[in-house]
Amino acid sequence: MTSDGTILVEHLSKSFGTVRAVDDLSFQVTPGRVTGFLGPNGAGKTTTLRMLLGLVRPTSGAATIGGRTYGQITRPLKTVGAALEASSFHPGRTARDHLRLFAPQVGVPDARADEVIDLVGLSDARDRRVGVFSLGMRQRLALATTLLGDPRVLLLDEPANGLDPEGIRWLRGFLRALAGEGRTILVSSHVLSEVEQTVDDVVIIARGRLAHASSLAELAGMAAPRVRVVSPDPDGLAALVERSGWRRTDAGDPRVAQLLDVTAATVGAAAFAAGVELHELAAQDPGLEGLFLKLVGSTEAGPVEPGSVPPGSVEVSA
Repeated sequence: MTSDGTILVEHLSKSFGTVRAVDDLSFQVTPGRVTGFLGPNGAGKTTTLRMLLGLVRPTSGAATIGGRTYGQITRPLKTVGAALEASSFHPGRTARDHLRLFAPQVGVPDARADEVIDLVGLSDARDRRVGVFSLGMRQRLALATTLLGDPRVLLLDEPANGLDPEGIRWLRGFLRALAGEGRTILVSSHVLSEVEQTVDDVVIIARGRLAHASSLAELAGMAAPRVRVVSPDPDGLAALVERSGWRRTDAGDPRVAQLLDVTAATVGAAAFAAGVELHELAAQDPGLEGLFLKLVGSTEAGPVEPGSVPPGSVEVSA
């Protein structure tokens, strides 16, 4: 059993009637790192987070934090901070009043409300009513709520939703700083490009099942290289490709070739040695987003998760 804040999901499944929202899912999230929990809408991310928080009972399997289920943690609000997709902000309360309302439940003094407001960059809005907040400001307030108890573990569902580019840059640095303090941070998103500059590790699910789990660096290493080649000598180009054993896809023009699983340096050297003139030689990196779409399928499949809510709302679980 571990008590260091490690999140462990083991053969976790959840069915809602005939809908299998999560299917035999297993992965681990370690302290001191930001882990991206990725998958298309309806993939089972929110249901998994709810099972981690004891809000949904698993059909089978287990989800633990520090070796214990959420219900077994002695002071859960000081151990785990979570912001999920739905809204529990009273529009008539100020940001400070909202946090002061939660403070006694968490077991912290009212002064902690101002501390976390400053931490998330809402200092100028502490006395404004939440009803006039933008979605990005609500996201910051949700994050402030999760930080009230100074938790070791953070579970954040789509935290970049509604943030402008400056806010996303701020969030990136903030989460990395928290991970640098040894905290365990799990961030869900359906768009890899939103988190790829933030996370250390990725857990990718599709249709409730694990599609991939590794460090971000390992995922990037899986992206197969592609090269675009243009030559005024289509016969020479064709002979070079065949002789080299390269895989080729064409765009309808014999002077143009898309070569798979080969680098531009290799193609350039071979063309020079064979005396094949090239007018264009360009590496075409499919990028992490392309690889992500390949892993989960290019379309968002499956029904909306039972109990999920429309994107753009925020439910707070301190």
